Amino acid sequence: MKKIFLLLFLSVLTLHGLSQTLGKRTAKLMGSRWDITIVAKDSVTAQREIDQVIAEVSRIEFLISDWKPETQISQVNRNAGIAPVKVDKEVFELTERALQLSELTHGAFDISFAAMDRIWKFDGSMTEMPSPEAVKKSVEKVGYKDIILDKEKSTIFLKRAGMKIGFGALGEGYAADRCREMMQAKGIEAGIVNGSGDMAVWGKHPNGTNWKIGITNPLKNDEIFQVMALTKNAVVTSGSYEKFVVFDGKRYAHIINPATGYPATGVCSVTIFGPSTEKANGFSTSMMVLGKKSGIDLIKSFPEFSYILITDEGKIYSSKDLRLKKKRLKH
Repeated sequence: MKKIFLLLFLSVLTLHGLSQTLGKRTAKLMGSRWDITIVAKDSVTAQREIDQVIAEVSRIEFLISDWKPETQISQVNRNAGIAPVKVDKEVFELTERALQLSELTHGAFDISFAAMDRIWKFDGSMTEMPSPEAVKKSVEKVGYKDIILDKEKSTIFLKRAGMKIGFGALGEGYAADRCREMMQAKGIEAGIVNGSGDMAVWGKHPNGTNWKIGITNPLKNDEIFQVMALTKNAVVTSGSYEKFVVFDGKRYAHIINPATGYPATGVCSVTIFGPSTEKANGFSTSMMVLGKKSGIDLIKSFPEFSYILITDEGKIYSSKDLRLKKKRLKH
């Protein structure tokens, strides 16, 4: 679950002597809520460009969704263990980047998680831990090393029958990045594309200040613990503060480690700031799975990204460049 509150001031203001309109719309895309904000010379232009953003997200969804039977990814999944499937260059390269992240995280991130059996329930119906045998069986068909890419032929092959790939953890970030790039290429100087918490931003608010976000307190998710001005092009939060179970006093998040089948523990929220929404999404999810030490070690290898990590006990760890005050959140 991702939750970032965007603090916007909807108005018509003057910037550098030009009248600027801030247009905003909410739409359901990729099965989630998207909030799109465009700064343009007038409201007609703003709404027209929002239409273009919606069309681009829909185009990407019909390429990579593993829920829609007509997509290329669904075709790859249907041919698991049978034959390679030729895909567009765009789909191939997204898959290639996902596998690079899998290698980097030693499987803490894995797009073949789509084949995982959903044995963990976070709707209040679970009364006991699944057996070790059930957990092991749930990830039998998961394994990024059995995804075979042929760059020359632009094909994807899943070696084992029953395998599946899905872009739930990267697709929204990728689409948000693409929309930002498209708007910038068209001369739209500022805006925000927020795909269910995967937020791509550019430019400034019409009043000349940086866009601001409020980050949810994961221990009291009806309040904001930090308001921040955005100086980078992307921000993503992954958190377990709305979906989790507790057994024997230990908290198990809804984010599952695809390598083990067990839920992430120890970290309840990770926020990543950086140049790429797609990568920020991958890093935030991976850090939830890897835990505090390994997660921070990972992100420190990418100095262009900054982080805020909050443990189950409410302790905050963050990049030095963010200059956050050290404090502990309370329940």
